[in-house]
Amino acid sequence: MPDDSSSKKEIEQLKDAEKKYQSYIEKRNELNDMARVLREERDMINEKRKEIKEKMEKVKKKRDELVSKMRYHKDIRNKLQQQAKELIEAKRKKKGDVFRNLPLRVEELKADFQMLEYRQETVPMNTAEENELIDKIREKRKQYEESKRHLDEQKLIEVDITDKDKAIDELFKKADEEHKKVQKYYDENQKKHEEYVKLVNELSISINEANKKHEQYIELKNEAQNIHEKAFEMRSKIIAIKGDRRKRRDEAKRVIQEQNIRARRAVMDEKKLEEIADKSVDALKKGEKISLSG
Repeated sequence: MPDDSSSKKEIEQLKDAEKKYQSYIEKRNELNDMARVLREERDMINEKRKEIKEKMEKVKKKRDELVSKMRYHKDIRNKLQQQAKELIEAKRKKKGDVFRNLPLRVEELKADFQMLEYRQETVPMNTAEENELIDKIREKRKQYEESKRHLDEQKLIEVDITDKDKAIDELFKKADEEHKKVQKYYDENQKKHEEYVKLVNELSISINEANKKHEQYIELKNEAQNIHEKAFEMRSKIIAIKGDRRKRRDEAKRVIQEQNIRARRAVMDEKKLEEIADKSVDALKKGEKISLSG
């Protein structure tokens, strides 16, 4: 049997093991709770990401519709402009005299710089391209202003007012109306595009946040699993210590029981010897033979 010192040391080891085991369990549960919170946050972000994607699809669809409408009216505008220029060219050929066709030249220059302005307003371009286009517009406008001034000065010039003139004016008027629609749909498209880009950025941030939450979740689950394994090892140690103590207690009980049995037997044997001795004495007194077998 172990002495009191060994038993006390073993009890201390058991208490320490049970304390560590409880600490591991609490830490594991704490980590699992933290992991559960991260998982819920990750899932919420993923749900929000689905909503963002749905918004993106709606915005993209609307943006594409606006682009389609803008291109449709842009095509009509360009055709009207082209028809007007063809009529102007037809009048020039008919007139023959450049001097007398100055009004047509003024209208042509006006059409040219308007077309360039339309291009500047609706076509995306880099700084160099836009500066080059601005120079062209400035040059065309300058030519237009000079031609218009010459036209005003030349009182002898007779402008041939025909059905072509009315047609040209009507074509330019309709082209202006179509250009306003082009500009309207272009502006609306730009707003939708900016909204789409904003959603793309928001989606990117959402994906990064979800990935980060997922990584943290995995780390905590792994850490919780490690702590769980340590707790399991400590539980096995506690069971082993208690098993050893139980075995020793059982062994001590068994030894004591055997000792008690031997002691009872010894007492019984002693009483038996006394009885035999008493019988022997009685036999001697009577002159009988002594028997030791009882």
